[in-house]
Amino acid sequence: MSSEARAPAGLRWVDATPRVSGEPMEQLPLDLYIPADALAIWLEQFEGPLDLLLYLIRKHNIDILEIPVARVTEQYLEYLALMKSMAIELAAEYLLMAAWLTEIKSRMLLPPEPRAEDDEEPLDPRAELVARLLEYERTTRAATYLDQRPRRERDWFGLSIEPPHRLAARPVPADLAGLIATMQGLLREGSVQRAHHVRAEPLSIRQRMTEILDALAGWRRCELADIFRADEGRLGVAVTTVAILELSRTRAIDWSQEVPFGPVTLFRPADEPVGRTDSSEAQDERTGSE
Repeated sequence: MSSEARAPAGLRWVDATPRVSGEPMEQLPLDLYIPADALAIWLEQFEGPLDLLLYLIRKHNIDILEIPVARVTEQYLEYLALMKSMAIELAAEYLLMAAWLTEIKSRMLLPPEPRAEDDEEPLDPRAELVARLLEYERTTRAATYLDQRPRRERDWFGLSIEPPHRLAARPVPADLAGLIATMQGLLREGSVQRAHHVRAEPLSIRQRMTEILDALAGWRRCELADIFRADEGRLGVAVTTVAILELSRTRAIDWSQEVPFGPVTLFRPADEPVGRTDSSEAQDERTGSE
């Protein structure tokens, strides 16, 4: 059975057998000799000479404002020599920094030049180096802070949903007979679903007041239930009720109820003359009109 046959579904075994001159080596030779300096592990990685200087300063707990240039230069050159011995190619900026450190070291060893009393104090040869180191340190801290922030496609991933595939519109085959039949069906539906406007008959409160007075003109009394008309519906009940209340307010009619929930009797007051009266001041309201 081959190794590919024993691999899990969806996976493929990778042959990691070491090879020498293209031939697989199943076991190490007995006379194999590996020199002591043949294998080396280099863990420190620097972005540039300033990064290396900051590493040396932090490693030895040196105040960045009071840099011992001679000590730092010596350690810097030792690191360069170590990298050269490990066949690590050095960039030109590392060598330029080494020359600059050597220059600063030499300037600090020289005696100060005599100056007059009104002359300004000479600048520290380390001032420019310290300024560049502080600026680089601030930039490094800002870069580290930004790198620790959640980053898309590294710490979190956005959810993307593909839009549904839309089918292209295809024309439906049709003929003249089908179009005529469809048109006839639409016309029939339009005639069936035609809107029907219902208009209520206008009812006048003043006219209903006159009708009530005319009903009481002959015998002066009638039941309230006899005044309402079933064919007028709720609108007629509302108009009749308002007419009775208006006539009662103007003392044109009066009403009585002998027992609770009993029939209500409408009658003309004794001093009211029999006949039609227009003494009410009710407005002529037409309800239910458009």
